[in-house]
Parts: sequence; C-alpha cells; structure tokens
Amino acid sequence: MKTLIVAFDFSKNAIHALDYALVYAKKLDATVYLVWVDNSHPADSLIHTIDEDLRIEKKNYLANIIDDYTARHKDISFDMYLGKGKIYQEIGKIARRLKAELIFTGTHGVTGFEEYWIGSNAYRITTTAPCPVVTVNYSYEITDGVSQILLPLDSSLETNEKLPFTADLAERFGAILHLLKVYNTPLSIIRNRLDGFAREAIRFLKDHKVNFEVAEVESTNVVSGILNYADKKKADLIAIMTEQGNASANRFLGPYAQQLINNAKIPVMSLRSKDYEGSEEI
Repeated sequence: MKTLIVAFDFSKNAIHALDYALVYAKKLDATVYLVWVDNSHPADSLIHTIDEDLRIEKKNYLANIIDDYTARHKDISFDMYLGKGKIYQEIGKIARRLKAELIFTGTHGVTGFEEYWIGSNAYRITTTAPCPVVTVNYSYEITDGVSQILLPLDSSLETNEKLPFTADLAERFGAILHLLKVYNTPLSIIRNRLDGFAREAIRFLKDHKVNFEVAEVESTNVVSGILNYADKKKADLIAIMTEQGNASANRFLGPYAQQLINNAKIPVMSLRSKDYEGSEEI
C-alpha cells in the first residue's frame, strides 16, 4: 500500500481523519494525499470570481497544512489534489488516478451535524469509491496502531470478499483478526451457509498464517450484535461490505452498513464487492 487519500473539507472532523490516516501511513510507508473538492456552481461572473478567489485561498490553506504536517511528521510524504464537481465522484476519480489503496473520511455520526460535506457525503463516498473507505467518528480516540480487527461474517455471497484485504492489513499491523459469525435467524439453511463461509475464511487465514480468533453471537439486531462484540473485544477497526444495489443479500448492505458507520465508536472500513469494481455512479 503506497497511496492513501484523506477527503478534506477543512473541518475539525477532516483534521481528525487526517490524524488517523497517519497511523496507517507510518505502518504502510505510504504517501498521504489531501483531497479537497470544490462543489460550488457559479451562476454569474461575480460569483465565479468569488469562487476562483476562494479556490486559491483553499489551495494555499491546504499547502500550509501540508507544510505543517510535513514538519511534524518527517517520515511521511504528503501531497494534495483539488477537484471540481460532485464530491463523491471527484473523490472516486482522483482515487483511480492515484491508484489509491485506502480513502479516509470523517463522520459526525447520528448525533452530529451536516454543515460540512464530509458529514453529508461520507456514506456516498463509501458506496462509490474504487477502493476501501475508512470512516472515522470524530469522538474516536486515536491510538498508535491497529491491534484488534473485527470482521463480521453473514450469509451473503459477498461476505468473504472483504477477507483478503482485511487479512493483509491485519498482517501488516500485527493485529488479531476476529471472525464473528452473527446469527439472527433460526433457519438452519441460512445458519449452515454462514457456517460454510466461516470454514472458508478459516482455511484462508490458516493458509496465510494470519493471527485470528473465531466467535459467534445470536442477535435479532445485527448492528447491535456487532457493536457490542466490538466493545467487548476492544476492537479498533470493523471491516464490512458496503451497499451494492443488486447484491444477493442485504445483510451489512444498505441500512446495515449505514447504521454501523453512523453508530460505531471505532473506525469502520467499508469494502465494495468485486463485481462492482471499476464501476462509477453518475
């Protein structure tokens, strides 16, 4: 992993996401790109002039932030990109151009406000980005590393697609990967399929010599089951699959993913299905 992106809007939330991205940059020896997107739509020449001045001011401000962080973190390389247009589309385009491995974005959670575009667009970024997206709640207390990664398994066909990337990340950080089987139905056919996916995941982790543990929970509320287990194990990252439109099941997709992102006290890493890689929402 050599390229990380931080979606940046100059809010305290974005600064917090940047500080969290540094944990990954140091461990992965990656360059951090701060990306700001101008989503204004000038209607006349006067507004256009004001927007151009604002863009120059934002660029200078971004350069100052990079200078400050470069001086304080000499072992990390920083750069910036400025885009123009719809925020989530520009973030995706820039991520493709840079071949980014991870995107970091702040989120206010369910009790926050949406006056900054990071708060209102974070979820859309996660569902359209070409690479995994890590959403960071502003209240999360940043530590020096990642030591406990929670990977929930469900009965959807896509559930194990998050395994290779997450396992690689766990290996790089020397973290324990917690496979969590979440049962929310008494139907044996669903439970058996989940057990089958868990066996596949265990074989993969053993073959790749990843340090892992396996557990299971019974919960009628999938999100609560995951978050309660994360709190119990003091996990510092949750890896999920995110919304994919016509995916085969809706567990951890759509409202499940959104609820996890909004309610998790710890960072959530959202990965897209391989069937949708390279696609871009218009």
